[in-house]
Amino acid sequence: MSGVDTGAPRRPPIDLGIAADHPAYAGHFPGDPVLPGVVLLDAALQRLADEGRIDAGDCEILWFKFTAPVRPRDRVVLEADEDASGTLRLRIRCGTRTVATGAVRSRPRAGAG
Repeated sequence: MSGVDTGAPRRPPIDLGIAADHPAYAGHFPGDPVLPGVVLLDAALQRLADEGRIDAGDCEILWFKFTAPVRPRDRVVLEADEDASGTLRLRIRCGTRTVATGAVRSRPRAGAG
């Protein structure tokens, strides 16, 4: 994503599986539903935690930018590449559209190192 080759194999995109009838759509602009950014970010962090790539309860969001809306029936996928510092660079896409980008990392555990 950043053009830096870490030597690690690229992982396939992760389908975030956000349902078209997700309850957040109902209250977020009735008649013109858009998925709230917090729901999108939460889904991405949860999937990364499910894969053991972060501790969702203790991670640091370095930055996050929402660039396009997510509508019902959009297939939302997450691409997450780890850089040399352990930071995950994220891109969330709907088809060819990038809808959000960001960077997160798990906080070091006390006594680790």
